[in-house]
Amino acid sequence: MYRQAESFIKQMHAELNIEHTVTDRRLSEIKAEIEETETYSHTTDELQYGVRVAWRNSNRCIGRLFWDKLFLIDQRHIDDATDFEAAVTEHIQYATNNGKIRPSITVFPQQTRNGAPFVILNDQLIRYTSDTLAEPVRKLVPGIKDRFLPIVYRHHNEIRSFRLPEEIIKEVPLRHPHYADFSNLNLSWYAVPIISGMELRIGGIIYPCAPFNGWYMESEIASRNLLDCYRYNLLEEIADSFHFDRSRTSSYWRDKTLVELNYAVYHSYKAAGVAIVDHYTASKQFEKFEKQEAECGRKVTGDWTWLIPPISPSLVHNFHKGYDNTYRDPNFYSRKKRCPFSGQ
Repeated sequence: MYRQAESFIKQMHAELNIEHTVTDRRLSEIKAEIEETETYSHTTDELQYGVRVAWRNSNRCIGRLFWDKLFLIDQRHIDDATDFEAAVTEHIQYATNNGKIRPSITVFPQQTRNGAPFVILNDQLIRYTSDTLAEPVRKLVPGIKDRFLPIVYRHHNEIRSFRLPEEIIKEVPLRHPHYADFSNLNLSWYAVPIISGMELRIGGIIYPCAPFNGWYMESEIASRNLLDCYRYNLLEEIADSFHFDRSRTSSYWRDKTLVELNYAVYHSYKAAGVAIVDHYTASKQFEKFEKQEAECGRKVTGDWTWLIPPISPSLVHNFHKGYDNTYRDPNFYSRKKRCPFSGQ
């Protein structure tokens, strides 16, 4: 742990131009704390720097240009379940900001040799109960009648859940400016994607509960969530609402549906005043991020399969590049699937 802490502190202090005497003093404090307690605690400044660099290092994220704008909500002091539920709710409200989405992360207590007080079992804080990806949570809380999944979490060794107030979840009705019948499908999607199924690792410390968010790229909703065959699988219904000819493949009805649905999602969010980015702009932003990192002498790592958009990928610059998919800490990692009732 000390070696990881040392690497992190030296990186942070070098990037922030902190004097070597301060670095040496901080490392001595950390070493003594680890020897006494087998772990150590980050200062607020260290945690702020760590969560931002974790975003900067996130191999699968195309939106990293804004890594240094991530807002930290430090909730490491919380141990009470009621306070925890309030903090999760507050994150949703703060991040949503009536559509002017704020990139945010709420960090709950770190993991120690005795475990961690909180682990969220949902992969996202907001997800529709009807979503096929909701099945693991539906099994834990049978008979859900709300449109949105409850938050299921482990508090020490006890599985608990609570219902999200629907009034805090902003949704966007999906409309197409040129195909009026599309609105008859009554489709909508929530404004903010808040990831809660990953653990944050900074300098040898693991934070198993650290929900975070940016904003949507339109193709995440249109190309994947609504059209994937293992998700909502609405390709044919949406094509029919556009009155496309599905009698033959050569009509390119699938391709036209994909493009028009992405157009509809993007313009629906814009009309509702909810932040969203299109895949061309996101790729340009990522190209700028790459240039900025090169100017700082840092190599950008990435997972190419995630960095290319699921619509017209060959039209963006990163389709034609290769990336080193090495993971560097600080970073976010998918938690290993564990039995939620095992206490492990």
